[in-house]
Amino acid sequence: MLLADVVATSAAVAATRARTAKVAALAALLGRLDPADTELTAVVAAHLAGGLRQRRTGLGWRSLTELPVPATTPSLTVLDVDARFEAIAALAGAGSRGRREAAVGDLFAAATAQEQRWLRGVVTGELRQGALDALVQDAAARVAGVPAEDVRRAAMLAGSTVEAVVAALRGGAAELAGFGLRVGRPVLPMLAASATTVAEAVAGFAGPVAVDTKLDGVRVQVHRRGGEVRIATRTLEDVTARLPEVVQVVAQLPGGDLVLDGEALVLDAAGRPQPFQDTASRTAQATGAAVAPFFFDVLHADGTDLLDTALRERLEVLDALVPERHRVPRLVTADPARATAFAEDAVAGGHEGVVVKDLASPYAAGRRGGAWVKVKPVHTLDLVVLAVERGSGRRSGWLSNVHLGARDPDGGGFVMLGKTFKGMTDEVLEWQTRRFRELQVADDGHVVTVRPEQVVEVAFDGVQRSPRYPGGVALRFARVVRYREDKTAGEADTIGTVRGSGSGRSRPAG
Repeated sequence: MLLADVVATSAAVAATRARTAKVAALAALLGRLDPADTELTAVVAAHLAGGLRQRRTGLGWRSLTELPVPATTPSLTVLDVDARFEAIAALAGAGSRGRREAAVGDLFAAATAQEQRWLRGVVTGELRQGALDALVQDAAARVAGVPAEDVRRAAMLAGSTVEAVVAALRGGAAELAGFGLRVGRPVLPMLAASATTVAEAVAGFAGPVAVDTKLDGVRVQVHRRGGEVRIATRTLEDVTARLPEVVQVVAQLPGGDLVLDGEALVLDAAGRPQPFQDTASRTAQATGAAVAPFFFDVLHADGTDLLDTALRERLEVLDALVPERHRVPRLVTADPARATAFAEDAVAGGHEGVVVKDLASPYAAGRRGGAWVKVKPVHTLDLVVLAVERGSGRRSGWLSNVHLGARDPDGGGFVMLGKTFKGMTDEVLEWQTRRFRELQVADDGHVVTVRPEQVVEVAFDGVQRSPRYPGGVALRFARVVRYREDKTAGEADTIGTVRGSGSGRSRPAG
């Protein structure tokens, strides 16, 4: 199969907002595969989900800024591209940088212009096609003629959409039924939906709920099998060697085989959480500031799988196994006022907010359902748009990704804090395309530089240090709330406000 077939399907998926149309396009390509060719199926499934089979390639935007002249006709096959990325990922040692650059040049020189754009997007994680794992799972179910829920459950238990797709196409329902929780093999973590207020979240359930403090750490799933402890992140990366403190804590817990879900984070001497970036930096290496684990769920204990057990029973098991100092703070209540007060205390203690959980719910691994609902204060800043990027895929023809700047009252001008394409409806995209063309001062074919006049209100989850931007800080998960016609650029928030508060304006969690 040619890479061009995957790229064409990706473009078709990006061009529609309808879920049914996306699934149909993905199913059309999966249906062309020979189920017996499991290697090709695995690569195509990974690519359709917007990723590579290789977790790390050593490539980023900088290595892809200057590309060779594209090929005029498609010739790359899917398996050839996978093999080339495998070889690139394996490069190490003296001279590897030069060999990597040469390999990348050869790959991109063999790609057409459309394939080059797709390859750059998939390498950098900015392939905006709207094809998530869930859609690929649904497409595989359609082709295999099995319930979509069967594919989703297999994917969560295998910790891999690719494995589930291969199994569905090769063996259908019978092979999918063979997937189960295996201690030592991570499963995709259960995720939470969102609510604006704690009261709203509590009202969504009948009776008491569990209100967990939402820690701003690194999600960890810890498996203990036969005395050996293994740790995986939310993306299922094995970080056991980097977190010896967590290994030690779990190794000393009572009982036998065990699977725990929780967070690991760095605390200061007073027990307050340090910025997320400190934790992320620490978990990238085996030494440095101590990392403390806090667990909020148990998936297996002493030979018993607990995925389908109600949360209230899983919490009883958790509380019996894990000492309080290593459990996420929790309140069980049906009172919205008590839950709100608990959330306010959590935020005051430096945490993100809370997660409200249905006590009757099973552990729906890999799903963002309604059984868990997170509530976080919403932070906002008024910033200035410094530039905007041309859109791609469904956003072709519009100006999309905005570059955000804070006012610098000392040096004059504005300091860039990052960029975002989130929070924009079609109407906003149409408006901002007209607006920024009016403010345009330069256009290099990708980035349109504009006069720094338009103020935009941006919501975000926090501020972190960043060497990538001149201000030394960046916004986490920034998204556009609205454009401010009532404010001038001179009234925008300053870089000092961003650095000093780290939170902009905050609307309460309850």
